[in-house]
Amino acid sequence: MREIQKEITPLSDNDLFIVLNHPSAKFDYPVHHHSDYEINLVIDTYGKRIVGDSEEEFSTLDLVMIGPNIPHAWQGEIVEGNHVVTIQFSEKLLNFPMLEKRLFSQIKALLYEAQRGICFSEKTRLDMKDRILKLTKMQGFQTVLEFFSILHDLSISDRSVLMDNRYDSQAIVRVSKSRRIAKVCDYIEKNYESQIKLSEVAEMVNMSESAFSHFFKKKTRCTFIDYVINLRIAKACQMLSETTHSIAEICFLCGFNNLSNFIRIFKKKKGSTPSEYRTLIEQMLIKY
Repeated sequence: MREIQKEITPLSDNDLFIVLNHPSAKFDYPVHHHSDYEINLVIDTYGKRIVGDSEEEFSTLDLVMIGPNIPHAWQGEIVEGNHVVTIQFSEKLLNFPMLEKRLFSQIKALLYEAQRGICFSEKTRLDMKDRILKLTKMQGFQTVLEFFSILHDLSISDRSVLMDNRYDSQAIVRVSKSRRIAKVCDYIEKNYESQIKLSEVAEMVNMSESAFSHFFKKKTRCTFIDYVINLRIAKACQMLSETTHSIAEICFLCGFNNLSNFIRIFKKKKGSTPSEYRTLIEQMLIKY
C-alpha cells in the first residue's frame, strides 16, 4: 500500500489564495494530501498523474483541479523548459456567503465536483494556460477578480471527473475520527515537539505495543514512527515558509534532537535540504 504524506500548505488564514510558480520543476514530490483546494497547471513535460484512485499518463499540457484531502502527485520527466503553476485556496471558500448567490452557483458546483478530482479538456487547457501564467505576474485587487473569473470559466468548461464513484475520497479524514486513532493523532499534534514514545501512546489506548503498531498502520497506511516524522516534517515546512527561524531552531522546535539527522530525513522526504526548500518556496510563493 502506497504511503501518503500529509502536507501543510503555505496558505494562511489571511490569504484568499496562493500561487506557487515553479519553472523547471523536478517532479520529486511524493504522493501527499492537504486540506486545501488545488488547481495544477503542468506545461511542457510528460509522465504519470496520480489523483485518488486515478493513475493516468499526461503529456505536454495538463490542467487538474483537486478538492481537499485527495492524495495526489505528478511524476513527470525532468524536461528542460517545463513549468508548473499551482493555485491553492482554502476549503472555507465553499462556505463564503457570496457563493450562495445565483451568479456563483456554477462555481460552487465546481468546488463540490472537484472533491472527486477534475481533468479539463484540451480546449480549456489551452484557454487557461496563458491566464494562469499571467496570474503569477499580477498584483493587487485585479488578481482577485481574475481568480474568480478563472473559477467561473472552469465551472462552465468541458471536463471529466477523475476518481471512481466508489473511491472514498475522505477516507484519510475519517480515519482520524476513529476514537482511538483520533486520541493518538491529537496527542501527537499537541506534543510533536517533544519525545513521543510508542509504549506511552499504546498504553494511552489500552493496547500492547505490537497490537497498537499493527492497528495504527492498518488505519493510517504508515507506521507510527513514520506518521510522527511526517507530521514533524510538515510542521518544519510550515515554519520554513512562514518564519525566519534558523534551520537549527526549526529542527528542535519540530521535535528532532539532532540537526544532521533532521537535514537527512528532510532531504529524504522532500528531495531537498531545509535551506534549499526555504529558498525554493521564497522564489515560488505568491500570496494574495
